[in-house]
Order: sequence, then structure tokens, then C-alpha cells
Amino acid sequence: MPVLTLQPSGKAIEVESGKSLLSAILAAGESILHKCEGKAECGSCHIYVKEGRKTLSKIQRAENEKLDSIVGVSSNSRLACQALMGTENITVELLSFV
Repeated sequence: MPVLTLQPSGKAIEVESGKSLLSAILAAGESILHKCEGKAECGSCHIYVKEGRKTLSKIQRAENEKLDSIVGVSSNSRLACQALMGTENITVELLSFV
């Protein structure tokens, strides 16, 4: 099973392929904002993917439109609620905390 490493805590957890990063992050006991409950409407779960970006699900229209409206977005940006775990290890940096 692929491993998701969370920065800045350094916590590493195994995550099933196809599971959203938001649900994996919350299951790991980390706190992250997610005001719209995973609907790609608020952008509060914005994260940076440090390693393994290409193994995640492709960015869909709703996520892309929301990312376009967020300050500080980079080519490594994703919404944790929309990005689905792939088959390889990834490392993400959490940007918003509860």
C-alpha cells in the first residue's frame, strides 16, 4: 500500500489507492481546514504536493477553477478533498490548520 507523508509533522501513513487525501489526513489525526466538506467549493484544504504529484488523480474542472481563485497557488497545489491517492508514495505539506 502506498505511503502518504505529511509535513510539517513528518507523520507517514499507509493509504489505499483511490482514497481522498483529505480523508486520509483526517484519519491520521491531523487537523486541516475543510469548510465545504469536500465539495471543492471553499479551497480551505489547499495543500502542496512535494513528491509524487503525478501518481494522484487528475485535476478536474471544479478543483482547477477553485485553485485559480486561491492566492499562493503553485504548480504543486491541490485540494486535499479532490486529490485521490494513487499507487505510489507521496509527500504533502499541510497549509491550513484548524
